[in-house]
Amino acid sequence: MAHASPCTAAGLSRGCCREMLTAPGTHLQNPFLPSPHRRRLISAWDARQSQSASTPLQAATRSRLGRRGFACRRHRPSPRAARGGDMEKNSSNMIPLAENSPNKQETVCIFGTGDFGRSLGYKMLQCGYSIVFGSRNAQTSSLIPKCTEVLSHGEAVQKADIIIVAIQRQHYNFLTDLTEVLHGKVLVDVSNNLKINQYPESNAEYLAQLVPGTKVVKAFNTVSAWALQSGTLDASRQVFVCGDDNKAKQMVMDIVRTLGLTPLDQGSLLAAKEIENYPLQLFPMWKFPIYLAIGLSAFFFIYSLIHDVIYPYIYENKDLSFFIAISIPNRVCPIVALILLALVYLPGIIAAILQLHRGTKYSRFPDWLDKWMLCRKQLGLVALGFAFLHVLYTLVIPIRYYVRWRLNVYVISQIKDNRTDPFNNTSGWISDSYVALGILGFFLFVLLGITSLPSVSNSINWREFRFVQSKLGYLTLILCTAHTLVYGGKRFLNPSMYRWYLPAAYMLSLIVPCIVLAIKFVLIFPCIDRPLTHIRQGWERNAKGSKQANYNDSKLAV
Repeated sequence: MAHASPCTAAGLSRGCCREMLTAPGTHLQNPFLPSPHRRRLISAWDARQSQSASTPLQAATRSRLGRRGFACRRHRPSPRAARGGDMEKNSSNMIPLAENSPNKQETVCIFGTGDFGRSLGYKMLQCGYSIVFGSRNAQTSSLIPKCTEVLSHGEAVQKADIIIVAIQRQHYNFLTDLTEVLHGKVLVDVSNNLKINQYPESNAEYLAQLVPGTKVVKAFNTVSAWALQSGTLDASRQVFVCGDDNKAKQMVMDIVRTLGLTPLDQGSLLAAKEIENYPLQLFPMWKFPIYLAIGLSAFFFIYSLIHDVIYPYIYENKDLSFFIAISIPNRVCPIVALILLALVYLPGIIAAILQLHRGTKYSRFPDWLDKWMLCRKQLGLVALGFAFLHVLYTLVIPIRYYVRWRLNVYVISQIKDNRTDPFNNTSGWISDSYVALGILGFFLFVLLGITSLPSVSNSINWREFRFVQSKLGYLTLILCTAHTLVYGGKRFLNPSMYRWYLPAAYMLSLIVPCIVLAIKFVLIFPCIDRPLTHIRQGWERNAKGSKQANYNDSKLAV
């Protein structure tokens, strides 16, 4: 076997070797070449330069420069020294890539020098793009990043094929004068409105009508200027993109990826209206859980106020109005938390009953059930928040004046009567069991909340997520319901608890959880669970009937 040449050993072809002998001295600085081969190339380079030099002094100078370039390559400064240690400057001092950088990207034009336009320009400069700003006032400013040009709109358009329109809709009119120059170019609309559905059409569709012949793409409207300045470390990385031209849309998505963001293709430009409404929505999936929690809290607060404050004031002449601060909220919070937790699992039980009744999974659920199932995560998190409040209210019980006063009165009364109540083992068991069930239930409740976080749920597979949210979720519901039942104890049969024939508030809180657990207990019977499992795997009791039902559902949807 013939021995490989130094070029072949270095992974280089002979043609490449010849190029290195004729190219500038940068090829001699290749650190991947073996040391002997580098010395041979340097010698060959010196010989060739000596032949072409007009004087011996020029040849010696070129030879020294070639070796010095390679030496400088070997003795580069450390990364810490290269960075210079100035990491605490704000984003306005970010240094873009040099103009001769090998990672230099294409030129992009940005219309508008406002906060978002400047922040996007800084970010794109860092990623190697050449930026040209188009502005009404073609004058440089200290706010504009260096290594950029600020030109008039007409001049800036001619230097780029992608134009990012970072101005408001009411200022689009000047674009009509640039229709011919903009023809065939990509316009990226990043604008948002002040209200949802403020205009009949989206801003992107209006831009496409205003400047025909352009390729309009909607993007970047869900990213803030602050997120771009902070490096998107503390903000969402998702960027919704839509457009009618697939090639133009792909070009914009490539820019999004280069900036370290995640593009999400939303289809044609018809989706622009929904994308523009998205940043204006205020907790769209949280409205129903929050309104429901507020409604339940108000109802049980008034109910407890009547039961525990107004009734004693009228019939016993006791002023317990201070219960409004701690005692009543400490009763309302666990009640609302328990009911909301039960409502998390109730729609799944209703869906199972409907599937068993219809004998198929291909028939649509009612709209109210669909919406209910979509907001189960939010219901659970709101319930967890009320459970946290219950824990905090409970922790302050020992330091309350009313509690300390009652304890002192009880001790003094025993001293006066010269008696001591014997320890009741049954009461001790009930008290400890009540507290233990509450601690275990709250621990699992917190675990459910943690696994619902995107950063945690994305790190586990579907079976693990289902085990935690379903199996442990029902176990949490059982423990919290048992916690309330043990708390009631024998008071369920005490007539004094039914003031004005109204049961205590905690008794009402057990209705929904007990119904959910009772139906779930029936559904896990093998005679019911097996058919339900087959239906969810695609089995249909009556294929013709299911097809007719699907047809009727689609007809109603149309």
